[in-house]
Amino acid sequence: MKKETQVIHVGQSVDSANGSINPPIYLSSTFERALDGTYPHGHIYSRYSNPNRSALEECLCALEGGVACAAFSSGSAAMMTLLQTLVPGDHVVAPDIIYFGISELMKKIFAPLGIDFDFIDMRNLQVVKDAIRPSTQLVIAETPSNPQITLTDIKAVADIAHQVGALLIVDNTIATPVLQNPISLGADMVVHATTKYIGGHSDVLGGAVITAEKNERWEKLVYIQTMGGAVPSPFECWLTMRGIQTMPFRVKQMSEHAARIAEFLSAHKKVERVLYPGLTSDPGHELATEQMNGFGALLSFLVEGNAQDAIDVTNKLKLITRATSFGGTHTLIEHRASVEAEGSITPKNLLRLSVGLEHIDDLIQDLELGLN
Repeated sequence: MKKETQVIHVGQSVDSANGSINPPIYLSSTFERALDGTYPHGHIYSRYSNPNRSALEECLCALEGGVACAAFSSGSAAMMTLLQTLVPGDHVVAPDIIYFGISELMKKIFAPLGIDFDFIDMRNLQVVKDAIRPSTQLVIAETPSNPQITLTDIKAVADIAHQVGALLIVDNTIATPVLQNPISLGADMVVHATTKYIGGHSDVLGGAVITAEKNERWEKLVYIQTMGGAVPSPFECWLTMRGIQTMPFRVKQMSEHAARIAEFLSAHKKVERVLYPGLTSDPGHELATEQMNGFGALLSFLVEGNAQDAIDVTNKLKLITRATSFGGTHTLIEHRASVEAEGSITPKNLLRLSVGLEHIDDLIQDLELGLN
């Protein structure tokens, strides 16, 4: 099935009890055992599994072309559980341009426990090769990256990681399963913050890990998930499944809007630079054309001047909302450096723009207002 069909039908079977097209929400923490002590319906306790979570995992697994999926209460919980599979002395190669919340997890929670991290320019394959050690267990890539929208060559980095037996983990949140499938390019696991484009309406938190193989690390991850319980509720799974049904169409429309806005911004006298792989001038354009099916709906731009000049732009906007996160139907803008941790390498004059579904003319008019 094509993705437009998968999002409607995978995990979305008609309810056998009453024929409802939309599945019910199974608000049960526990499930009945049979007389012989078994669990004939496949569920024991909602920390282990739940019908709504199973449906979500089945759908995400199909969309990414994996063999198994584990849904979590947030994207950060998904990555944190993956990092918990490591032991002291293990080495991880991670990008220097990465969502700051994940780098904080690595630096302040896991590094003190004896996990060794190298944060490198993942765009430079020689730098990636030089960073690999015999103790390297994971190579983590975020492509496109947040918030500087840089790209990593998934195939090439996968080859480098596999030479020492390391796994390549790709955060595919910004690209979504609609625009990029890292497993088909050699990645071992894919991470998503389903909060973003997958849920798509800024009303639910969630995360997921999809694996290409049920290997030892995958089994350890599932065990930690089961014991730790960082899982989404049935209602959160149901909301995410509802959002998934329109994801291909939302992402395509938003991406068209983003391309138009990128062109507008790149020609504006008060914009120093636009970071968006859909622009032919962008350093990642060629790679994005090769490994993606579109350029996405998230972009950043550097306002001429300093941090206050950038913030002033956001304060003049009437339609676009000043808010964190991305991937919802509303267009959001944020001065990223002001919310990131000390030592952030995000330029102080950078604004991240999550393009939504408003009419493109209204969005451009609002940006014109903010920049003048």
